[in-house]
Amino acid sequence: MIGLGAWQIGDAWGTVADDDARQVVRAATDAGVTFIDTADVYGSGRSERFIGEYLAGDHPPVFVATKMGRRVDQLPENYTEENFRAWLNDSRSNLGVDRIDLVQLHCPPTAVLEDDDVFSALDGLVEEGLIASYGVSVETTEQALIAIARPNVATVQIILLNCLRLKPLERVLPTARTRGVGIIARVPLASGLLSGRFDARTTFAADDHRNFNRRGEAFDIGETFAGVPYDVGLSAVAHLRELVPEGMTLSQFALRWVMDQPGVSTVIPGASTPDQARANAAVAQMPSLTDEHFAGVRRIYDDLVRPHVHHRW
Repeated sequence: MIGLGAWQIGDAWGTVADDDARQVVRAATDAGVTFIDTADVYGSGRSERFIGEYLAGDHPPVFVATKMGRRVDQLPENYTEENFRAWLNDSRSNLGVDRIDLVQLHCPPTAVLEDDDVFSALDGLVEEGLIASYGVSVETTEQALIAIARPNVATVQIILLNCLRLKPLERVLPTARTRGVGIIARVPLASGLLSGRFDARTTFAADDHRNFNRRGEAFDIGETFAGVPYDVGLSAVAHLRELVPEGMTLSQFALRWVMDQPGVSTVIPGASTPDQARANAAVAQMPSLTDEHFAGVRRIYDDLVRPHVHHRW
């Protein structure tokens, strides 16, 4: 399933005007998207508020997932029931809902994933009816496996899976399938690198993480260009272009590759324009890729990308 990642209509991707943000949400859902992922920290609630505006009007059924935990220092002592309640109250207000469909811990430290009290608190919030279910957004495959082992974790959101990040195919996806845990694949286009629109001369705005987080200055470097050095990524993209079948763009090929991995529940590309949202949504109706395509992606990964990322995440 193709969803909508709403980071881009919050912040950190350059300026997206209010009307454009609203149109992105509407274009995606009009094109058949039924899953939207956001976070309380995206624009300090800006992304959630746009989604809340949408939910307040006439609309097809849509499932909304948000995330919490990055509004404070990511220290284990900050992951308390008191903070959870405060963060959830703000998200419920932004979204205009009494109960949130899915709440995810937003890339917490590993120690949080190992803390029984954290998950007892989340279980209590489900029982109380503030949230319908909960999951975890993670940075590493090891964190994903720890989260999957938790009995009531419904989903794990990973940045570790796209044409430039193949490590989750080894253990994460098979384990999630066995345990019935959903996998949400975020930043599947490697911050737009897999769109094929960039080259060595491309520049990014000062408030775009593709400018200010190239070396992990603000948050995990894996969130920006999948942690792949920019020049290496451009070289890999040049080779990936040769695999794209007629009738698909490189972006659509990259999204379809993720969709076709057994165990993936939804892929959540972002969009800053309605046309991007519609093009992403169209991937759901495109034919699956072939074994030859999968082998080609694997070859490019092994030859160019693996030495830079496989050992890190």
